[in-house]
Amino acid sequence: MINLTLRQLRYFDALARHGHFGRAADASAISQPALSMQIRELEAALGTPLFDRGARRVRLTQFGEEFDARVREILRAVDDLGDLARAAQTGLVGRLRIGVIPTIAPYLLPQLVAALGARYPGLDLHLRETLTPRLIRELAEGRLDAAIVALPVSEPSLLETPLFSEEFVLVRPESDAERPVPGAEALRTMRLLLLEEGHCFRDQALSFCRMSGSAPRELLDGSSLSTLVQMVGAGLGVTLIPEMAVPVETRSAPVSVAHFPGPRPERRIGMVWRRSSPLSAQLTELAEVVRETGRAPQVAMGPTRPPGDTPARPADAGR
Repeated sequence: MINLTLRQLRYFDALARHGHFGRAADASAISQPALSMQIRELEAALGTPLFDRGARRVRLTQFGEEFDARVREILRAVDDLGDLARAAQTGLVGRLRIGVIPTIAPYLLPQLVAALGARYPGLDLHLRETLTPRLIRELAEGRLDAAIVALPVSEPSLLETPLFSEEFVLVRPESDAERPVPGAEALRTMRLLLLEEGHCFRDQALSFCRMSGSAPRELLDGSSLSTLVQMVGAGLGVTLIPEMAVPVETRSAPVSVAHFPGPRPERRIGMVWRRSSPLSAQLTELAEVVRETGRAPQVAMGPTRPPGDTPARPADAGR
């Protein structure tokens, strides 16, 4: 009988994901020599190599790839047992791993963390900021409990809970503040600054302007909303940002902010988690706290649309 430990399986999983002993050791909070020793002992117990060692990167062997799929199932099942125990307790306690997309995280998380800390002192919150496709993959692999994203994600294995909607606003140079606000058609003729490919917000903005993802070089790409706003302040073009980002991103740039004439672009924010999660009741409770927190910045900014205006929902785009 082969004697494998859960610790070895977790170290194997870390190395398989990172492809590098140093990064895997950091992620596992152990030294690199200790991780290497555990992997060697695991391979000795199995009687076959799991990794091909390269100068800069390690890769799974063919057997290692098959082993990896089984290990992920085992670790997910073990984590589900822990979730089942937590689900039997009252309220939100213990470790909770939440993912958030970059166009939400900096603007929502400070208030959300404070609200959760005050309401659930026994909660051990672990946060992860990355793009939607990676969040969805980590949810499926059991490495996240839930994620806050733009809806829809349209994954049959995930439960989607809508939280709130927010508009996109136009950011342009301060000198343009008195000019009429352009509509979607006019934006197509302007130099539009957008997030680089991979961000769902880019796709939603392009959808509002009725431009394809390959529409070139009137577009300039940035890596963050902060970069885009600073580029606008430097006179390089105009951009769209979500309303929750306005107080943070425009305070130090010479820009003006305007709402579009109706119909206005907006996005729906929601929380998603695995349909099979034992923590579904707790996550539903958490979603209500996120909903309350997410509405607060919009209320603070005042009304976002006059009566009768109809927000334009961007066509569903890849996230």
